[in-house]
Amino acid sequence: MTDIKNIIKREVNPFDIEMKHLEFWSDEEDSLLMVESIHKNAIIEIEELLDLVGEDHRSRTVLLEGESGSGKTYLLRRIKRSFNSKAFFAYILCDWPDSTHIWRHILRRTVDSLIQVPEGKKESQLMLWLKSLTAFTRSDIKQRIFNDNFWEALQSNRQKFIKHLKDTYKKAGIYNPDMFFGVLHDLANPELYDLACEWLRGDDLNEDSMKAIKVKSCIDTEDAAKNILANFGRISTQTQPIVLCFDNLETMPQLPEGLLDIQPFLNVNTTIHGNNLKNFLVIISVITNNWNRHLDRIFLADTVGINRKTRLKDITLEQAEALWTYHLKPLHQLASPRPESPIFPLNREMLEKNYPGSKTKPRNALTLGREEYQKYKGSLLDEDEKPKPEPVTIKIKVTTRDEETIPKPIIILPPPPPANNQDTTQAEFELLWQHEYTKSQGKITKISLLSSPDLIQMLQQSISTLKIQGVKSKLLSGKYASYSLSYQHPKNRQKLGIVWTEDSNMTSFYHVMNACQIVIQKNLCQTMHLIRAGDLGKPNLAGNQLYRQIFTNTNHVHIKPSLSSIHYLATYQSLVNSAKSQELVIGGKTINLQRLETLINEAEILNQCTLLQDLDIVAKSNRKSETNGKEGKDLRPVKNFLLNLVKTQAFMGVPTLISQAVNQFPDAKESEIRSLIEQLCQEDKVKIVNPDEKPEAQSICLVLHK
Repeated sequence: MTDIKNIIKREVNPFDIEMKHLEFWSDEEDSLLMVESIHKNAIIEIEELLDLVGEDHRSRTVLLEGESGSGKTYLLRRIKRSFNSKAFFAYILCDWPDSTHIWRHILRRTVDSLIQVPEGKKESQLMLWLKSLTAFTRSDIKQRIFNDNFWEALQSNRQKFIKHLKDTYKKAGIYNPDMFFGVLHDLANPELYDLACEWLRGDDLNEDSMKAIKVKSCIDTEDAAKNILANFGRISTQTQPIVLCFDNLETMPQLPEGLLDIQPFLNVNTTIHGNNLKNFLVIISVITNNWNRHLDRIFLADTVGINRKTRLKDITLEQAEALWTYHLKPLHQLASPRPESPIFPLNREMLEKNYPGSKTKPRNALTLGREEYQKYKGSLLDEDEKPKPEPVTIKIKVTTRDEETIPKPIIILPPPPPANNQDTTQAEFELLWQHEYTKSQGKITKISLLSSPDLIQMLQQSISTLKIQGVKSKLLSGKYASYSLSYQHPKNRQKLGIVWTEDSNMTSFYHVMNACQIVIQKNLCQTMHLIRAGDLGKPNLAGNQLYRQIFTNTNHVHIKPSLSSIHYLATYQSLVNSAKSQELVIGGKTINLQRLETLINEAEILNQCTLLQDLDIVAKSNRKSETNGKEGKDLRPVKNFLLNLVKTQAFMGVPTLISQAVNQFPDAKESEIRSLIEQLCQEDKVKIVNPDEKPEAQSICLVLHK
């Protein structure tokens, strides 16, 4: 039998899970998805609009309003999870680098979403969409054109495939039908699938790749991106709608006065309606106060394009209890006997005391649950388990009956000092960073998945956070301006330039090199840095020759970025976007951008980014990796994770600590993790409370120092 109190002592706070940032396409469950009564009316309203689009194929827009912490992003995930059987979903974070690339950003994020595999399916949304087109669903057409081996025959009947689609959709006004339908054909070929997806998302392919999928040009303009997106809707009017989920408008570019550059985005929505882009349901998620701030800047014609406004309301205390029940249930299932209350160690009175109006926001309820749970856990730790400072010996004078004064030693154990709030906040931040960094590693498997404007934007955010002066975008002029930035050297104040291009097309590379040469000739910067991991083309190509003129035996520098550097930049951008959207919560408090910058600089996390080191923006690290065994692994992140987790929990079971580390670092062995725990004990940072117990029964706590 395991008492619930012992389980609480050894396990991590279950509400910490909710504070993590869950991805739109993640399979992880969260409580707002599981408590169906929360925001049920909003779900019903959006489903009604979705059904209307499915019936008449006329695009519609719903504005999803809510205050910070009301659960807007979670609701989008729930809509996807609930209706993925009758719609295709695209998640589009509104963090386009600048408004001149908005359609290309939307197309890229739409295709990125369409290649995701929905829950319960074996194929991507893109393939499910293709196979559901009415041009292929009628059995008589399939037999007449491709006989029984329909999809297998696609690979050897490209022209017949294209002609059939052109005949079927000749009234739909398809943009570049030969190229578009040809690329759709190549989706059915496993050898060409990735290239076809890259073309659809707007990658600037090299000549060999373009030849393989038989296209003459790539999608490199706003007009082309808009029309390719329109193609998806125009040929799918007999199948399921496509839902475009625009989340966190707060992450879009800002105007000089601090307001959002919202008009170009509203132009997009109006275009979807006015240009008859069919079969889209547009959901715009926005914080109510931010939307209201921009109302006087929104043209009346743009408000007409919003068919419905849905506002998320506060939840009831009963729903808050249901959130608590969901999080505590896994712990209760481990206990014998089971607690009588499904929310033990919490209680209804806590909610009533903190929310006398009987209403609250989901985030507030979860934060309260986290705080009260941690308080209860702290109250369970008896004096043998609490970390104790060394005894202090003092002497006092005691007078006897005979009035003789005798010095007598007395041992006083002062109460342990409380954990430093700043240390705990920093520990929680570093845990969150590691969680987000691991997600970036899983999502970004190659640099080319990100566009050059996206990469330069991520770099600019990191440089600005490090308090580098004179950071300005668009050092280059012309088409490739958004590939560049400039800044002042932190020591000698020289103006430095950065150009980042990963486009594989060598014609594009030549034009970027030519733009660099113009900047250098005009003396617009003293040193130019080219960031590029991709190849530079053959020596006889004009782009390669120009590259060598600029970057060979000159003071200009070519840097090849590592994939891990991109993970650092992408992780920080993710946290920046969360802070802008008022969704970054650490220690129960919402963290704004200024506070985030303080935390990131205090932890010196970006100092570990080798790209920033190569740019001489941060000092190169001379610290040697802590290794274990012959493999030479860098175990510092694992060791930091172990210490930070103990800091945030104060006390927990050793097996729980090890399992948490294994989940976060699958490549780390249990023996390595145990060795790191021993190191932390030797360094007097943590302490095994009951070392004589079996390993599975041992507990660990933080050592508090004066």
